Amino acid sequence: MPKLKTSRAAAKRFKKTGSGQLKRMKAYKSHILTKKSAKRKRNLRKSILTDITNVKNMKKILPYL
Repeated sequence: MPKLKTSRAAAKRFKKTGSGQLKRMKAYKSHILTKKSAKRKRNLRKSILTDITNVKNMKKILPYL
């Protein structure tokens, strides 16, 4: 069985939690921040678990994570 390649772009964006779930950061926090409220920007700083519907594809591109 050959080695599988990890998607380096995905490896930089996702981390595995202790229970094996994938953790990611929220989007929309990079630019055009003036019109966003402080509360909204504060909540965008927090990490969130990857949705269960995407986990199958994520395991495929992150075989060793």
